[in-house]
Amino acid sequence: MNKEWYAAKELVGVAGFPTTPQAINQRAKSEGWRKQKRSGVQGKALEYHISSFPDEVVSALLANEESSFYLADLPKAEKAWSAIYYQLTEDEREQLTRFIMRRGINALLGCLESQHPCLSTQNDTTSSVS
Repeated sequence: MNKEWYAAKELVGVAGFPTTPQAINQRAKSEGWRKQKRSGVQGKALEYHISSFPDEVVSALLANEESSFYLADLPKAEKAWSAIYYQLTEDEREQLTRFIMRRGINALLGCLESQHPCLSTQNDTTSSVS
């Protein structure tokens, strides 16, 4: 973990946090978060230490930091696939993963080539394997 200090605007909406920087600052003040003045900016800009955040926020921040780190070293195609995957809803990710785990990547590719009905949006709850 490289980053320890976060500005309110970086925390907006993360893992259920408030959706405005002002609300983040209010919460930080009411909960007594560890803070410091942001260097290189004018005014009262503050940043908050990661140790002040709830566990679910820390996990989300670390996951984002780790995925950004890995994306920096990936070839273009892998970056594209990763971006596509993270644009899916949680349900879509689960459905895609379940399909590949049960039927294999070749079955998915076969569906794409033939525009087979196996790509329907119905949940794959059957026990039959193609």
